[in-house]
Amino acid sequence: MPRMSPRRLTMSFSVARARRKRSAMPATRSCSSRIIRSPAVGATARASSPRPARCQSTPPHPTTALRAGQALARRAPFCYDLAMPEPATLRILDANANRAREALRVAEDYARFALDSARLADALKGLRHRLRAQLDAFGLPAEALLAVRDTPGDVGTTLSAPAEMRRTSAADVAKAALKRLEEALRCLEEYGKTLSADAARGIQAIRYAAYELELQLFRLPRGRLAHARLYIVLSPARPGDDLAAAGRAALRGGADVLQLRHKSAPAPQLLALARELREATREHDALLIINDRPDLALLADADGVHVGADDLPIRAARRLLGPTHLIGATAHTVELAQQAEAEGADYVGCGAVFPSPSKPDREVIGPARAAAVARAVRIPVFAIGGITQANVGEVVAAGCLRVAVIRGILDADDVEAAARSFCDKLRGLRDA
Repeated sequence: MPRMSPRRLTMSFSVARARRKRSAMPATRSCSSRIIRSPAVGATARASSPRPARCQSTPPHPTTALRAGQALARRAPFCYDLAMPEPATLRILDANANRAREALRVAEDYARFALDSARLADALKGLRHRLRAQLDAFGLPAEALLAVRDTPGDVGTTLSAPAEMRRTSAADVAKAALKRLEEALRCLEEYGKTLSADAARGIQAIRYAAYELELQLFRLPRGRLAHARLYIVLSPARPGDDLAAAGRAALRGGADVLQLRHKSAPAPQLLALARELREATREHDALLIINDRPDLALLADADGVHVGADDLPIRAARRLLGPTHLIGATAHTVELAQQAEAEGADYVGCGAVFPSPSKPDREVIGPARAAAVARAVRIPVFAIGGITQANVGEVVAAGCLRVAVIRGILDADDVEAAARSFCDKLRGLRDA
């Protein structure tokens, strides 16, 4: 192998390669050491005296020999002919180890502060510590990785894509972090195979655990709510409306949330409808909210309940539903939205943004005031009231990226196509 600088030769040794090198040596050989002079030190290592015959026929264990070499290398930069990782491999491992640790911390903070999930925060913290231990299994001291780090000379620090700086919510930040984590773990696994197959398999196990945590993180109701953009209220306009069929069609079109609002239906009929919609939302990984009935929400295993100004108080609903269910509230001013947030609401429906055929007596606040409410609270705000495909652009342009729709979708000849068109418009307007 070509002669390498003393600095690189002293920074790391590969356990796996040292073992292969030692096992390839003859079983019977002299234990005397060859003297190598290092110009950097200006000293000569003392040659060891010949060992007894017993030593000559039984070479030292490769790990023992390797540790002795590492200890000597720390004292003086002697040039040893031990195989070690290429500097490029060390740089790749260093970069991806940092990337993975940072991504785990970002996801952990999201679980802790945005989802208030102690279980997920603890699981992500445990995975971060597990990663640190598994990186140690490669046998690379921190000094070796620091020695090859060259941030000013890294050509990748100047490369970026426009989407990297575009995040619309805390959930978007966490989701991007988990994708970086999975990519970094894959790189650590593949390049780590050049050092230790066992350690690489350990990284693989961590990668699989990250996939599962990602699924749990965004399958929790609050995690899915953070990504929701299109919320559809299933409310009958006339007797005989098939709300179950409309809900299934809306889900096929991409709806993120369905709210069942049927004030006049008997409780048994409403519960049966809620359970039917629960199955449909599970198939599409969407949320189901029941209007004003925490009892039916629990019985139907819905994701939460929406309470209006004249309905059950938010704190009372929370006592019934517990901490994991969603509670939505209605607010048309900044003050009411902030009060709802303080009382424990998970989201707010804000309107009427435009004149609404569902509630013609509701005050019209316009897109600008709805956007002001969205900016004033940390929880998601869905603009509602008279929103159609013709005016949704005004709502998004004002700063409301989430909308709740009733008649604008339910009155369409093709509910699925109408929902899909809304989703496309929201996605296109958000990314514009």
